[in-house]
Amino acid sequence: MTEHDGWSLDMSSGPIFEQIAKNVHQMLARGALTPGDKLPSARELAARLSVNPNTIVHAYGQLEADGVIEKRRGLGTFVREDAPVTGMKHEMLHGAASAYAEESRQLDASIQEAIAALKEVWDAG
Repeated sequence: MTEHDGWSLDMSSGPIFEQIAKNVHQMLARGALTPGDKLPSARELAARLSVNPNTIVHAYGQLEADGVIEKRRGLGTFVREDAPVTGMKHEMLHGAASAYAEESRQLDASIQEAIAALKEVWDAG
């Protein structure tokens, strides 16, 4: 896994453009990016992450289609002022909780065991 200034990639975790789009969602959910912030250019981010610039363009295209970012001619790419930030954190937590609940069920754990394990991991930092 590579990580650069909040941007992280795991070459074994699916398409890179999807990971980059997910990084933007995560940074918005935790407040590292806010509406109106400028994103790195495709070339700059591609160099930082050692990926093809077309991969960044693809990720930015997906984010633009999702209403998260916008291109401003001659200025760059920015997080939209009306980006759906409010629900992102909840949506991401819900997804993680669903995956954890499913895994816990497959292990035939009770809800108490699952909560205790989560609390143990949480408290360990």
